[in-house]
Amino acid sequence: MSQPSPLSPDQPAPVVLTIVAICTVPELLFLLAETPFLGQGGLRRTAMVYGAFWPRLLIDWVPVWPGQPAAMFVTYAFLHGGIMHLLFNMLVLVHLSREAVQRLGQRGFVLAYAVTAAGGAVAFLALSDAPGPMVGASGAVFGFFGMTQFWDWQRRRARGASLRPFWNLMLGLVLMNVALFFLVGGFLAWQAHLGGYVAGFLLARFVTPTPRHGWRDFR
Repeated sequence: MSQPSPLSPDQPAPVVLTIVAICTVPELLFLLAETPFLGQGGLRRTAMVYGAFWPRLLIDWVPVWPGQPAAMFVTYAFLHGGIMHLLFNMLVLVHLSREAVQRLGQRGFVLAYAVTAAGGAVAFLALSDAPGPMVGASGAVFGFFGMTQFWDWQRRRARGASLRPFWNLMLGLVLMNVALFFLVGGFLAWQAHLGGYVAGFLLARFVTPTPRHGWRDFR
């Protein structure tokens, strides 16, 4: 992993802004294409066909481009179902990004985004029977929740501090998913959230083991 680097508290790292841009530009193009002036709603559908996560591609469907069955485990995390879906994910991603970039470096951040997105897709594949596609960065976003929680647990264990805030936040994440599930009428890929969280927690455990000598606090 890259060496940690200092960041301004109010300034996201370039790699974070790049990922936000890669997620945002397609959604803006879809919204523009869907206006009455252009009336090209098919652009979003085409992007979903090529980039969304389709479980049936691993069973009996024929991919539309070589490598799609493997690539879709990550490409889905750059597409969204609407502007509010995009805004929620990007705002949370930026909020969680600072410590991750400090600890992992910018290349490590990209790797973590891909690994946690893939973890979310694997869980969705294993736990969901939904016939349709899945899109959204929330698998990766919950992956960074998992990483942040591991680091909080790590700090608290090293200092002998109470773990109650750790468990309170975990409960809060569960309740947030329950609330969102009902707010969106059941159209919530909670399986991807769970898979991303677990992948992020395990990844943080692997790449940032508790130091043997001393403790460096990134906050």
